[in-house]
Amino acid sequence: MNTPAPPPVDPGSAGSGAVERLGFARELVVQEFGYDTDVDDAFRLAVEGACGAEMEDDEYTGVADAVLLWFRPEDGDLGDALVDMVGVLDDGGFVVLLTPRGEDEVDPSDIDEAAVVTGLHLAGTFNAADDWRAHKLVAPKSARR
Repeated sequence: MNTPAPPPVDPGSAGSGAVERLGFARELVVQEFGYDTDVDDAFRLAVEGACGAEMEDDEYTGVADAVLLWFRPEDGDLGDALVDMVGVLDDGGFVVLLTPRGEDEVDPSDIDEAAVVTGLHLAGTFNAADDWRAHKLVAPKSARR
C-alpha cells in the first residue's frame, strides 16, 4: 500500500511564529502532556501567550480545544498516546505533537501510521524550537452532503 509522503517541514520561524501558524489563538483551552525537563520553555510560553492563559496539565478533566504532546521515542507507543489525546479534544480540536530533532527523532512513518490509526491526519510540520519539531494533527473534514 502506498502512503502519501509527509508534508515538508516548514522551516519558518520557530517560537511564536510557529505557534500562530499551528493554530493557537486567544481563549483556546490547551492541555499539555509529556512535560519534562527537556521541553522548550520558550515554545510553551509562546503557546500560553497566544492563548492568553496557562496550559492545563495532564490531570485536567475537561475538554480541550488543543492538545500539546511532547513525545520521545522512549515514551512508548505513539498510537496509544494519540488515542488518549483524541479522547480529550473538543469537536474541531487539534493535536500538536512535539518530537525531538536530531539523533532521537521519531520516524516520520511512525507519526503518519499512528495518526491514521487514530483517525487523524498530518496537517503540517514546523520547526518549533532548536531541539523540537511540531506536527499538527487534525481530524479529517467530514464529507459534505
